Amino acid sequence: MKILAFSDLHLVEELAADLVTASVEADLVIGAGDFCNTRQGLARAMELLAGIAAPMVVVPGNAESAEELRGCALSFMTVLHGESAEIEGLRIFGLGGGIPETPFGDWSFDLSDRAAARELAKAGENTGGIDILITHSPPKGAGDTTSSGLSIGSESIHKAIAALQPKLAVYGHVHDSWGYRGQIGATQCANLGPTPNWFEVS
Repeated sequence: MKILAFSDLHLVEELAADLVTASVEADLVIGAGDFCNTRQGLARAMELLAGIAAPMVVVPGNAESAEELRGCALSFMTVLHGESAEIEGLRIFGLGGGIPETPFGDWSFDLSDRAAARELAKAGENTGGIDILITHSPPKGAGDTTSSGLSIGSESIHKAIAALQPKLAVYGHVHDSWGYRGQIGATQCANLGPTPNWFEVS
């Protein structure tokens, strides 16, 4: 299956147009959060993505809450936050939000690493495991480095990937590490960013 994935659109119209154009070639589209800015403009962000030409799975970022995303999601979008779904034959688990908590203040939709660990434990309940893990935040040590060299990723996400070994783990959030590609065990990991990223998963 040909998958188009992105994160951190942040209401940039030109980037949204590029994603819509690219989606014609995709079997599945993944949006890993931060569609808008500081909880503002989410409905507009969804309008910018209305032309997506494939089924789409999305998780909230820290710039929009799960409730807000469910309220604005379009008919072809499946919203995952602490839950799983089978889409186009792939078992997918999603968890959004800033993990661990960000320093951005009350507007940011965040979870502690402990709370995230409880949510991620649900992925381990899937019979047969999961094929794709979508989070907004990166795992610790894998595409989580800021411009000042700090590693700010999530220990709980790293542990979940190491234990579950999905075929693919995608995320965003740390802008300075957009474009990262790496491995945790056998799992392909990617910090996406808002441009088209392509993966093949079977």
